[in-house]
Amino acid sequence: MIQILTIGRHPEILQTVVRLVNNNPDWHCTGVMSDEDAMAAFTSQAFDLVLLGGGIEKQSEEKLCNAFKAHKPGIIILQHYGGGSGLLAAEIYEGLRGVKLG
Repeated sequence: MIQILTIGRHPEILQTVVRLVNNNPDWHCTGVMSDEDAMAAFTSQAFDLVLLGGGIEKQSEEKLCNAFKAHKPGIIILQHYGGGSGLLAAEIYEGLRGVKLG
């Protein structure tokens, strides 16, 4: 199963994204709102992909991306700003293309 960490600043949007990702039986999504929760989750679980939602400040995004890459150099990090479930799934599939998981 592909493990996805989703970070978002808006609770309703984050909840929707997590639900949409979890609709795929091959994916499991963990959603967090704060940088601290993101780092705690990332260092305690084996994620294959990180999904950055809208509302994350540039400084936080850079700090998180650098920390994730330092901890797991091959981590896939995608930005998703909306556009519906079809676009979200396509972005995830594109990000995972050619990646050997597990």
